[in-house]
Amino acid sequence: MAEYIDAEHARDVAALQAGLAARTEWPTWLLIAAVYGGWACTVWAVHRHALSLASATPLFVLLCTWHMSMQHELLHGHPTRLAWLNKLLGYPPLAIWFPYTLYRDTHLEHHRDEALTLPGLDPESNYVPAGRWQRWPAWRRALWQARKRFVGRMLVGPPMSAAAVLGAAWSALRTGNRRYAPMWIAHGASVVALLYVLDVWAGVPWWYYLLAVTWPALAIAAIRSLYEHRAAPEPKARIVINEAGFLMRLLFLNNNYHLVHHDLPALPWYCLPRAWRLRREAYAHKSGHFVIRGGYGELLRRFAWRATDAVVHPFEAANGVYDAPDIQDIQDIQDIEDIQDVEQESRIAA
Repeated sequence: MAEYIDAEHARDVAALQAGLAARTEWPTWLLIAAVYGGWACTVWAVHRHALSLASATPLFVLLCTWHMSMQHELLHGHPTRLAWLNKLLGYPPLAIWFPYTLYRDTHLEHHRDEALTLPGLDPESNYVPAGRWQRWPAWRRALWQARKRFVGRMLVGPPMSAAAVLGAAWSALRTGNRRYAPMWIAHGASVVALLYVLDVWAGVPWWYYLLAVTWPALAIAAIRSLYEHRAAPEPKARIVINEAGFLMRLLFLNNNYHLVHHDLPALPWYCLPRAWRLRREAYAHKSGHFVIRGGYGELLRRFAWRATDAVVHPFEAANGVYDAPDIQDIQDIQDIEDIQDVEQESRIAA
């Protein structure tokens, strides 16, 4: 549900939604064409030896990162009102690791602002309960601590996220929960087909695409979520406003104005900057002044080697009520026989 600063702001946003761009969604259609067209042209150029694999790699990485941002836009109801068509447009697994359907389901659940950051309730939480933290071995604590740093997040974030999602899928299957089995079969077939075409026709080795393209793309995408949310008493004060530069705004489709997006989740990406500028100071106040004025460069300077905040969630309620075992705990504790909610484990976020 949309949440406005005041009645005048609601009228201004309605005017944005009544404009030609929002009515036709031409910027999003152009985006879709640019992402898939750019990726296909890059594949063709490698096949024709017009581009070396080394030269094509940065293009592949940026296009895969952009594709993940595009998927986020599609799952929020753009560019059409038909969920099945938006799904079809976002389904090709250019970045390989995360099925569109799973991303859509978990991300929409993340939009319950009252549960933001709470482990076990927010599927995209970057925090863990105190009890779980105390049970973990030193190596797992070190990985999570690294994930709270800019450089560390780029290095360990992609394998941790992929391992968590794939591990959760395996755990669900092993315990008889087949809710997402058809999705994984379809996604797996799509991934195999894509890698086959790249390897056999274009001359891009499948292992190279996985390691040199999708891993760096996930690492870049992880920058956006490094300090996108924080633990705070007021739900809206948990959501950042990041005043990023033009290129990063374009790459992340203005999702850096994250509080505006949470307040107005149906507002298309190209309207977010205007909605923010209309009430810039009001949004800063609403976020509890959780504003990154220097964009992602400021995050790099401040948190390259220093943690953004603690790994353990500071709220006592979060550390008690929501301390359910996660997928790694299930693997570590071999004598667990009864898991109340395996579906929880399929919602571990990237």
